[in-house]
Parts: sequence; structure tokens; C-alpha cells
Amino acid sequence: MVKGESTKRSQLDADSLTAVLREEAIARLRGEADLTLVLDGMELRRAGATAQEGLMRVKGLDGKLVNGYRSVNVLGLGAGEQRGLLYHHLFSSQQPDFQSENREIARAIATTETSLQGYGGTKTWVMNRGFDNDDVWWQIWSCPGSHLVVRLYHQERIVLWQNRQGVWEERYLDATFAHLQPLAEVETELDARLVGQSRSKRQRVTARLSAVPLRVCHPTDHQQTKPVWLVQTQIVNAVHQPWYLLTDWPVGDAASAMRSFRFYRRRWSVEDTFKFVKTCFGVEQVRMLAFEAIRTLVACAWVAAGFLFHLGLTLDHWQVHLLAHLSGWEPWANRPLGKLILTRGLQRLLDLLATHAILERHLEEHGDLPPFVRCLFAAYGFSLHHGFVSGSQ
Repeated sequence: MVKGESTKRSQLDADSLTAVLREEAIARLRGEADLTLVLDGMELRRAGATAQEGLMRVKGLDGKLVNGYRSVNVLGLGAGEQRGLLYHHLFSSQQPDFQSENREIARAIATTETSLQGYGGTKTWVMNRGFDNDDVWWQIWSCPGSHLVVRLYHQERIVLWQNRQGVWEERYLDATFAHLQPLAEVETELDARLVGQSRSKRQRVTARLSAVPLRVCHPTDHQQTKPVWLVQTQIVNAVHQPWYLLTDWPVGDAASAMRSFRFYRRRWSVEDTFKFVKTCFGVEQVRMLAFEAIRTLVACAWVAAGFLFHLGLTLDHWQVHLLAHLSGWEPWANRPLGKLILTRGLQRLLDLLATHAILERHLEEHGDLPPFVRCLFAAYGFSLHHGFVSGSQ
């Protein structure tokens, strides 16, 4: 050991890793004049798993329910390339501390807003249809400087619409579609299925934007209302139905309609990050049994994503060093870090945790390890006790 070097071990658990990512993200994003906060839920699907701890039912790719876990994530985006992970929590409805998914979402918003206290710019929360929830909206609106753009799912909800006499009347949301006013057209690239195409593909399309002003009521105090705008996004010649975005940013002309569209378009720009976390590291194929071990693995995947997608980490951080060294990487000038190195390091960590879980189960069932395993451990100065591996030098 080098003289003066600390003997304190780094905290390698999901909450500690996520806290470091959040601190780095805040440091990078505080100087931005405006922030986009992408709130997203992500399923960790384990369709064939039965023995893993805390398995719950989540939606599979085919829409049917399968075993797995869920997570809530918040990505912060600056005006340019600055971005950072502001919140991540993998949870299960089968864990003792679980209260409800709505509580998980509320905690994500509260934690993010608390971490950004003192930030002087504007914040715009961008959410998909899974967050079409009045409680979520009003929690965000209660935070200073926070706005939202959310894609709507429930078209049967009650809203307030202003008639020609200037009176605000209750209407079903879909009844207000007839009053949408065309405002702008924009060309963009996205996944869409156009008329005559057999499947969706990424392609250049034209989107027509229209809007109508509305008001929504507070979920418990219906005398309290919030002015909002409904923005319809119609992809020309698309097979699917239009998207409906709700925002509290005023939308009265082409420029403001484009602003709302660009906010939601920014959400698409981070889809690759979520896909990377799930697929590149194979976190949906994990074989560890302990729920906390699975949470730690997914947090490590976010560490690697943080480096590769510039979410706030650089090579100077110990988390990235750990993943790199696990792959056998050495800091040579002609051997830069890349996806393959970090993927290999995380895979080795996964193998270690899986091995530990299997040996732990064997100890519980048989009370001891096979002699050849004990001899192998002893040869390298390690011993396996219930709950941890210890080493002596």
C-alpha cells in the first residue's frame, strides 16, 4: 500500500453510484440557461426467470405481461451536448419498502427538483404517455421555473375549453380536437410507418402542428385551474394516429408550436441511451438472484453509459476506472477506452456477482463448499462466508 493512501473502500452499490452520477450531472448542467428534463420509465424484462428475488409483472415487447422489474429515470439535457443522469431507481412492487409506482415517480421528481435548488434557468419536463397523470403535472408546476410537455394517452379526460362568448366550459378532451388551429409544418427524421409501407422505419417525414388553448383542473381542488395548450402532431401520410402533446408553454404561433415539438423531439434523442443500458450490457440476461445485486449491475451500466454518452463522467472517475480495469485495460496512450472495453468489464462484474450468488446458494443448501473450491480459494487467500467474499494478503 502506498503511504498515505486511504484504506476506505469505495461504495459500490446502486444508490451510491447513482448519487455520484447525479452530482456530476448537476455540476455540468448548472451553467445552462435552460434545461430539458426527460422523465422516463424503463422495464427490465426477465420473461423466463422465476427464482430471482422480487420479480414483478411488467409489460413485454408484445404487450403481454412478463416477469421483471421497472425503473424511473431522469436525464437532464442542456442546450448543446451537455447531459447528465439526474435520477435512477430500479424498483419492484414485491419489495418490502415498495409503496406505489406513483410514489416512485413523485420521488424521482422531488429528488431531481431538490438537487437543482438554486438553479436560475427554466426547466421543462418532457414525458411520454406513461405520465399522463394530473398528480405528476401539478407536482411539477409546484416547483419554481418548471414547465412540462407530455404526450397524452387518455383522450376521454375532462378539460376546460373557452367558447365564443369567452366562457370556459367542461369538455371531453377529444371534443376539443375540432377547434385545433393549424400553425406550422416541420420536416424531421423519426421512426414512422407511412401509407403503403409494411413496417415502421427511420425516415424523413413532414409533421403538421396545430393547437388549441385549454385549462386543466387541480386533481383535488377543481377551483384551481392551469392554462395549457393541446398540440396535435400529425405525420403526413402516416398510418398511425396523430400525437397529442399537452404543455403549459403558450402556443399561439408557428414558433411556439415548433418549440413544443422540439422539446418532445429531444426525448427521442435520448432513446439510444436507454437502449444502450439495456442491450449493450445484457442486463436483461442477468443471472444473479439477489435484487440488490441486480440494482447494482444496472447502476454500473449507467456508469458506463455516463462515460460513453457524455452523461457527466470522464476517465478520471473511479467508477469508469473500475469497469475498464476489470476488462484488463491499462492506461496506454495508444489504447483508448471504448464500448467494447467497458462492456467486457461490466460482463466480468456480472460473472463475479453470478458466481457469488451460486456459491451462496450452495452454502445455504449444503453448509460447505466442495473441497476443490475451498482449496482454490485458499490458494489465492480468499474465503467465502455467508454474504461476502473476504481476502487476506
